[in-house]
Amino acid sequence: MAYTYILKCSDGTYYTGWTMDLSKRLKTHNMGKGAKYTRSRLPVSLVYWEWQENRSLAQKRESYLKGLTKEKKEEIINKFQPMV
Repeated sequence: MAYTYILKCSDGTYYTGWTMDLSKRLKTHNMGKGAKYTRSRLPVSLVYWEWQENRSLAQKRESYLKGLTKEKKEEIINKFQPMV
């Protein structure tokens, strides 16, 4: 499974990425071994994710989400209701 996700950083900014293992990636970010952007903004919390059929679709969705304004990302996050 591939996922596209948004993290909220400790400074209130958002980081968007994609992964094949969501829980492992979140742990990696919070250990300071993830993206350079998140390393100085720890801890991060997972605020949004989507399942994608494959890595290509996850990367395309990541690119789209990265292009949104902070306000648009917050709209998406606020509407998010994860299936538990």
